Amino acid sequence: MSADQELEPEILLAQPRGFCAGVDRAITIVNEALKQFGAPIYVRHEIVHNQYVVDDLRARGAIFIDDLATVPAGATLVFSAHGVPPTVKAEAAERGFRVFDATCPLVTKVHVEVIKMYKEGYYIVMIGHKGHPEVEGTMGQVQDRISLVQTVADVEVLDVPTTMPIAYVTQTTLSIDETEEIVAALKNKFPQIAQPKKQDICYATQNRQDAVKLMAPQVQLVIVVGSPNSSNSNRLWELSEKLGVKTYMVDNPLQLQAEWFIGIKRVGLTAGASAPEALAQSIIEKIKEFGPRTVRPMEGVIENTIFQLPKGLNADTASRIK
Repeated sequence: MSADQELEPEILLAQPRGFCAGVDRAITIVNEALKQFGAPIYVRHEIVHNQYVVDDLRARGAIFIDDLATVPAGATLVFSAHGVPPTVKAEAAERGFRVFDATCPLVTKVHVEVIKMYKEGYYIVMIGHKGHPEVEGTMGQVQDRISLVQTVADVEVLDVPTTMPIAYVTQTTLSIDETEEIVAALKNKFPQIAQPKKQDICYATQNRQDAVKLMAPQVQLVIVVGSPNSSNSNRLWELSEKLGVKTYMVDNPLQLQAEWFIGIKRVGLTAGASAPEALAQSIIEKIKEFGPRTVRPMEGVIENTIFQLPKGLNADTASRIK
């Protein structure tokens, strides 16, 4: 009997998956602002990178904007979970908006590190993806002496004054394995480079990647629930593919294709930190139409981190998307 024949037809659910504390807090901030102050509530950039969540909040009265000039005077404004540079905060203050900052506290931690390193005279290297709002917000914390690297090749051509101490920080939603390679290249080129006291890649990103490492060898196909612009969801897809398992990323049940499941008995499913469980469950129900109908949650880390809401919002009445 082949290994495939021995597999029990089932859908394995990675643990943990889906919302992290920072995402849950950010969405709660928008929902609570809508309840307390009424629509519309303006949000700079997508509050989190998930189309299901953004569409839901838009239907409730959230307006997502890129330019503060489009926000009317006296409006309520929310900064997204990815963080913003001080220039944006200053502009919001000048325009007199009621502001709630939904920046993930773990992203704020990196901002604080960057400011501290800058004040201590370091040249700062940020490991991250160009154009991502978190990277723009973090690099915008200082005026100069900061460079972005995305690959080992970027490290090779990085030019830093030899008379200046150097330190690095990372985007919170990166691949742990890929980041280790870049850090190794930095340490090889700059042996005295300083590093954060605690790694910047957040606990939720690491936990979800560890869960995929456990799940992938046990399945024939992996479905990642997440949107194309979600960094942590893309890292889960890349990791699963790297582990040798065919992997697809979807953020709508209708994106699933029947041919993906031909000859497949065991499917693994995970969800990025910005993907709600309600969306994951709708995708699970659609997968059942193509093959495995039994669902088995895997063992894994149980997350119980909770981040407090900003002052001015009622945490006890907060509504969440689940």
